[in-house]
Amino acid sequence: MSNQFQITFWGVRGSIPCPGAETVRYGGNTPCVEMKVGNERLIFDGGTGIRVLGQSLLSQLPVNAHLFFTHSHWDHIQGFPFFVPAFIPGNVFNIYGVPSPDGATIEQRLHDQMLHPNFPVPLQIMQSQLNFYDLKVQETVNIGEVSVKNYSLNHPGEAVGYRVNWNNLSVAYITDTEHFSDRFDENVLNLAQNADVMIIDATYTDEEYYAEKSSKVGWGHSTWQEAVKIAKKANVKQLVIFHHDPLHNDDFLDHVEAQVAQAFPHGILAKEGLSLYLSEKM
Repeated sequence: MSNQFQITFWGVRGSIPCPGAETVRYGGNTPCVEMKVGNERLIFDGGTGIRVLGQSLLSQLPVNAHLFFTHSHWDHIQGFPFFVPAFIPGNVFNIYGVPSPDGATIEQRLHDQMLHPNFPVPLQIMQSQLNFYDLKVQETVNIGEVSVKNYSLNHPGEAVGYRVNWNNLSVAYITDTEHFSDRFDENVLNLAQNADVMIIDATYTDEEYYAEKSSKVGWGHSTWQEAVKIAKKANVKQLVIFHHDPLHNDDFLDHVEAQVAQAFPHGILAKEGLSLYLSEKM
């Protein structure tokens, strides 16, 4: 049994992929985070980053993994049709998601994005074993010694965040969510409380969020300043700013990271290819 908890970032952008010369250091792929927890492999979201993850998994066949979706906005599912391991017999993927407000399951939503005229082949062409599970809000999924619990987030069309617990280690994956102006979000605090690592949506700066001419209030995302407040309130050990705005180039994000580190010494910005390692607490 492995005693390691490894987090790897394969896609860290929000809204739309933004490859190019100005996004090389932080990356331009949309959300996908892999967690290897003991002997279990967990994947969170299927943005374009999951295509890159899939390429890396081809040297590790057969693959048995658990894929958790926060919601089905385009930037969180658009990479799934290009996830090569899902097309290979012998691989097994257990896929989880909370049904949308209209009752559509995660299976229906992944299926629908691969229908004509949007995509040339249907979901059924995937030859791996796909097991779909509909979650209830605040349900806990137990995978061996790993537990994964979801909480609702404040996002248009609804979304959930996940908390992963294993051997006294905990990681919170909180995207997409918008902070409340008058109070802390209790669901976010529940996800983050005493977490070893909190990965959180901080798409904007306060200046962008509250801008008079182009306010982002109501868009469903938060700011790095609010992320720092949550990290302090919830006694988080390491803060990881995530879901970067596609308009934020490398130089802009370098500036944000410096400000984050000053406000919260154990705060960093997520970058594609970054891996974090948590050691089991004895």
